[in-house]
Amino acid sequence: MLLGLRGVGKTVLLNRLAELAEVEGYLTVALEVPDGRRLAEMLVPALRSTLLKISRSEGARAAARRALGILRAFAGAFKVTVGDIEFGVNSEPGTADSGHLGTDLPELFVAVGLAAKEAGRPVALFVDELQYLVEEDLAALIVAVHAISQKGLPVILFGAGLPQLAGLAGQAKSYAERLFQFQNVGALNDAAARSAIRTPVEREGVEITEAALSVIVEKTKGYPYFLQEWASQAWNIARQSPIQAEDAEEATQQALQELDEGFFRVRFDRLTPRERDYMRAMAELGAGPHRSGDVAQAAGMGVTNAAPLRSGLIRKGMIYSPLHGDTAFTVPLFDEFMKRVMPKRAAGA
Repeated sequence: MLLGLRGVGKTVLLNRLAELAEVEGYLTVALEVPDGRRLAEMLVPALRSTLLKISRSEGARAAARRALGILRAFAGAFKVTVGDIEFGVNSEPGTADSGHLGTDLPELFVAVGLAAKEAGRPVALFVDELQYLVEEDLAALIVAVHAISQKGLPVILFGAGLPQLAGLAGQAKSYAERLFQFQNVGALNDAAARSAIRTPVEREGVEITEAALSVIVEKTKGYPYFLQEWASQAWNIARQSPIQAEDAEEATQQALQELDEGFFRVRFDRLTPRERDYMRAMAELGAGPHRSGDVAQAAGMGVTNAAPLRSGLIRKGMIYSPLHGDTAFTVPLFDEFMKRVMPKRAAGA
């Protein structure tokens, strides 16, 4: 499980892992969880495609057909409509069709795992934005992975999500911390950040001064997405090699404009007016993390009144709680953006 803030490269890493898995002969299933969508709806078409590939193996045809029948029963139990998808098999009643995800999903995963084992083709699932799964779905997924692990079946799950994912998984099933390896992905250290800029620049036959690198690393705090944006703008601004500190400084205005109009704006636009006021009050305190009571006080409201706003923002993936009672932005540098987009704090905030 890859955990980290927005823009640190979790999705890039997940995609790279999928590429490596395919090279090693794995059948891969890639999903991204949108806010509010149920797991069963996403899994049915993806697993159908995987099982059809497995069914091409002579030795696994019977196991794959049985798994497809179970998948069809599963889809019926959860009223999953997938357009004109034809399973090509009859529903297999009695397995994965109770309508209780915590029972049915493990049975479905075991059926997929048995078919994969017969075919000699391991299956790797890659699920991004896992924090958006409702607790019931996350718990069922954990139970399903536990079931295939206990049976030694060739199915593996890689996931990615915001930092609160580890806590959510633990709340859903207490043994999740023993089942998964949680790997934090964050800002690059100074040496890695400089290398991330210098290496591709030099590959193109251009040089960049240490002073320019220092400017970019300081402005971006080492966050990969921002490093890319600042370096790109500095590259476009520079008229000759080497790229100078002045070029990096001049790149700041353009980089911030691009981020404000895209990376930051798409998240800001999801907020209600009250949520924006809460986030603006939080930004006034700085990058964070901050005690939830301090944020409520800065927003001019009691902790009880602020709690629903805080919970809603956590569900939207805008903030998270690194420690009990603490609140922090999930988007790096978002406090500075809030001050730019809302120069004046709301009345009472």
